[in-house]
Formats: sequence, C-alpha cells, structure tokens
Amino acid sequence: MPIQRIALLSVHTSPLAPMGGAKTGGMNVYIRELSRELGRQGLSVDIFTRRSSRMEPAVDASIGENVRVIYLEAGPPQPLSPDEQYDYLSEFSANLMAFATLENLRYDIVYSHYWLSGWVAAKLKEAWGIRFVHMFHTLGHMKKRIEVNAFYQPDRRIMTEMNILQWADRVVAATPAEQAQLRWLYRAGRRQIVVIPPGVNTERFNKVICRKDARETLGLNLESNLLLFVGRIEPLKAVDTILEALQVLRDKAPSLLRNLHFMIVGGDPKSSRDREMNRLQDLSIKLGINQLVSFVGAKEQTELPKYYAAATAVIMPSDYESFGMVALEAMSSGTPVIASRVGGLQFLVRDQETGFHIPARESISLAECIIELLSDASRTKDMGLAAARIAQEYAWSRIAERLLQVFEDVACQKLKRA
Repeated sequence: MPIQRIALLSVHTSPLAPMGGAKTGGMNVYIRELSRELGRQGLSVDIFTRRSSRMEPAVDASIGENVRVIYLEAGPPQPLSPDEQYDYLSEFSANLMAFATLENLRYDIVYSHYWLSGWVAAKLKEAWGIRFVHMFHTLGHMKKRIEVNAFYQPDRRIMTEMNILQWADRVVAATPAEQAQLRWLYRAGRRQIVVIPPGVNTERFNKVICRKDARETLGLNLESNLLLFVGRIEPLKAVDTILEALQVLRDKAPSLLRNLHFMIVGGDPKSSRDREMNRLQDLSIKLGINQLVSFVGAKEQTELPKYYAAATAVIMPSDYESFGMVALEAMSSGTPVIASRVGGLQFLVRDQETGFHIPARESISLAECIIELLSDASRTKDMGLAAARIAQEYAWSRIAERLLQVFEDVACQKLKRA
C-alpha cells in the first residue's frame, strides 16, 4: 500500500535541538534530513518529541514542507536523562494518541528511533493496530561494553531493546556491523533486520566551497594543514587519542607541526561543568601541544561545510560509532577521514581509498596516518575526490526511496502484535 502519512517518534530529543548537546548528534540530523526529504516527496510527516522547555511551541513546521515537529507533555518541561524520561513514557503515549484523535489523524506507519521511542511505538501498535519500523541508533549492550562507568541503567534499557525486537515489524540497522550486533547480542532474527545506512545532504556538503576561501573565513593560514574533529565531547569519542597523536608527531616529525592546526568542533569550551571538555583542555597543556589546538564549540549544520572544506582531514578515533554521520559529511565535502576500525566507520570509510582505518586508542597508528597524509598532498587530494564520489551513493533521495519500500512492505504484512 502507498504510504502517505508517517508518525516518526523521537521521544528523548528533538530534531530541532541545538547541535553539540549531551544528547544531540547524528540521530537528530538523521531525523531532520530524512523528514525533509520525505516531505519534499509529498508525504506528510509528524515528528513527536518530548517538551523539554516551556519555550518550545506546541507545533513547529520549520523543517520543511509537509513536516511538523510536535512537542508533547511528558513529565516536567525541562531536560531529563533518557532513564528519567522512561517514567513518563505512558504520559507521552497518551498525549500522542489524544493529539491524533483531536486532529482526526490516521497514520500509515510508525517509524521509531532509540529505545524509548520503540516502547511508545509498541503502545501505539497495541492501541491502533498500526505496524511500526524501528531504528536503535545505539545499542545498550554495546554502550555497556564500552562505557564501563557510564551513569545509566543498562539493564532496563537492554531489556526494553530486547522487547522491541519482539514488538517491531522491521528493524533498520545502519550497517552490517549493527546487524551482526543485533543478531549476536540480542538474538534477533535475520529476516527481521534490513540494513539501510543514513544519508547525507549532498547539496549542503559538497566540494563547491573552495578550501582557500574556507580557511580565510576561519582565520587560518592558507598554507596550513587543518586536522578537524566534529562531534559531542564525551569519553567514547576518544578526542584525547588525537591530542596524544600530536605529541607523537612532535617527536617523530616536528617539521610538520609548523603549519599544523587541530580544531575541535563540539561542546562548550567555556563551560566549567563539562568534565570531559576541561580534561581535554588540561591534557593539551600537559602534552605541550595547546598552541596547535583550538576548541571552537558546537556549530550548527549550516556552519559545518566551511569547516569540512577547510580541513586536510577529519579524524574520528571513537571507541564506538553505530554509523558515523560526521565521516559521511566530511566525505561528501571531499575531505579524507581517519577513523577507528569500529562499528559503522569500518564500512563507511574505505581504508587507503577515502582515508585510513586505525585501531581504537592507538595514538601512534593515528600519528603515522597523519604523517602519511600531510607528506603526500597528491594522495590526500585523490582520497578526497574518491570520498566525494562514494558519498553520492548516500544522497537522502536514495535512502528515502529504500526506506519507503520497507514501509510499504511492512504495511502490507499481516499485523505482528506487540
């Protein structure tokens, strides 16, 4: 059956939330860009999210044609952790159903994101008899393995994720790695999972911006080399590995430091309460490379193209990435990526072709890759061209088409009760 109206659930974070926050990142970009593309194709998309501030409107239509973000009351209108939000999921579900009733809305499919939204989707399925497709984005089992001292309740989350696999009519995995994790750690059925990667806005992120102009805009020396990190400032992003690699570089190839700059885009460098930010700032001083490093804070998507265009390479040394949206944006901008051989990055970044793979937490390996890139401008250029070419395969129009086929297939199936 043709899909005309979609309910998209993003309970714990709004796609319109400012980037760089504790719970804003690739998932927010995914929901915003996918919804815009679906709306452009003539589908009606309602994105339901929790009100976290009294300043948020009831309905926001700024994403694009045919797309609305609907803020629902669920607990106090203030920022809450995912575990704190769990206690208000019943209220969220009831208010969502009340909204649909008041507006006399009937949805063809529900597409839920993250474990909290999957719980709500199951309630809608039970009440409305509607099928739903789910995307986890990150998995509790994987976070638990990596963030040993993380402050959250993984057992509740993992239990809910396992239930979602029983409730959902189809699960979208971003990469074959995530598919394997779902099958290995959660015993998910092979036929239940479809692998469809996130997309990239190829109109925004492209090679149109001249590197010279981008560097001038950022106040950089035109002859300099810029290494770039973009993302949330949290331990699993392993930004400290880059700082340690610069120290190795200073000892191994000091001449390369003369025109080298490392820029960190993310977080709030002026916040005294951000422990990881403060730790990284202190570490750069301790390692004696602070003169090479600038912490410029979080930037909105509209500002990122000039940073990618100015960069010689983007570095993603993460301990865990379910996909790696930043890597794809950089590639689409024609910039090579050095990334850990983890999660989605091992599939997205092509070693020796669009950048390099490194083992996680290996600062010496990272330093060697940086030296290789900085020492061979011709090869770096070729890698950037290959990255831009491959990124075209991830244009949102193509990704939306694949997802719509899944939605239509699911809508035609016999209902799988939650």
